[in-house]
Amino acid sequence: MKFKQGKVFVLAFAGAVLANSSAAHAQGYPSRPITLVVPFGVGSGADLMARVLAVPMSETLGQTVVIENVPGAGGMTGVSRVASGPADGYQIAFGGVDTLAINQTLYKKPLYNAATDFAPVGLVTEQPMVLIARKDFPADDMKGFIAHTKANAAKMQYASSGVGSGSHLTCARLNAAMGVDVTHVTYRGSAQAMQDLFAGRIDYYCSLAAAAVSPLESKQAKGIAILTREQSPLFPGLASAHEQGLAGFHANFWSGLFLPKGAPEPIIKNLNEAMMLALNSSSVVEKLLKIGVTVMPPDKRTPQAAQAFVESEIKNWEEVIRTSGVEQQ
Repeated sequence: MKFKQGKVFVLAFAGAVLANSSAAHAQGYPSRPITLVVPFGVGSGADLMARVLAVPMSETLGQTVVIENVPGAGGMTGVSRVASGPADGYQIAFGGVDTLAINQTLYKKPLYNAATDFAPVGLVTEQPMVLIARKDFPADDMKGFIAHTKANAAKMQYASSGVGSGSHLTCARLNAAMGVDVTHVTYRGSAQAMQDLFAGRIDYYCSLAAAAVSPLESKQAKGIAILTREQSPLFPGLASAHEQGLAGFHANFWSGLFLPKGAPEPIIKNLNEAMMLALNSSSVVEKLLKIGVTVMPPDKRTPQAAQAFVESEIKNWEEVIRTSGVEQQ
């Protein structure tokens, strides 16, 4: 019995030493610049969002948040580097639905486990997907769109920016919800897909909100529905698919900040507070709106909420990928 009591004491003492060590490490944090790893190229949506966020976070933290673009393997190269790096708070991944949810199923051997290899700081932004159709499409709302598609599915086509892309998987999810089988036409990118939509050669496309603003304003395409449960301030007056009868349908692109697992709690708290201050700034909100994204609601910005959300998104997109017939890469 004495031995067991001694063992418990030693373990408790060791735990206290580790906790104090982490706290001491975090007290001087940050003492040098922090690298925010963006897993896509300069000028990408992720890059633009990260740069908006980096400036106010640098001011709050008292150290520069440096953007480093590390593209490759569908965004996994950069995110993987953070996952395998030191958990000291000096490398943060700007992760999102593609790198932390879709890729977990789309790739046979993803470079990390998104649910267990990271310590979330918090979710940052969200961007709804939007169902847009050719400008002469014979329906103006979701009810009419579903009716027309069901009656003409065999001769219709939808576009995507590539197999396994967000536009492809969102439309695949939409088609499954409508109970239709429509021919999928792939393009090298969203610009090419949009061109054929504008020309009337393609019937519809599931677009990121930022890419849909200009075509809808110029009436080159027709907006059918926001593909989330709620409406978006980016498209005043455009009802959601959920509101138009496709109950529960939800597809959006989100992003957040992620540290490697094992990052000390005080450092996570420090970064979360800096992130929160930035996202509560009206100027930051306006800058993000200009590039087509909205700030995550406060209740989704906590590390705990981000962890639960990532886990749920992995499951959601796994179901879509499995049923869409997309071959794993």
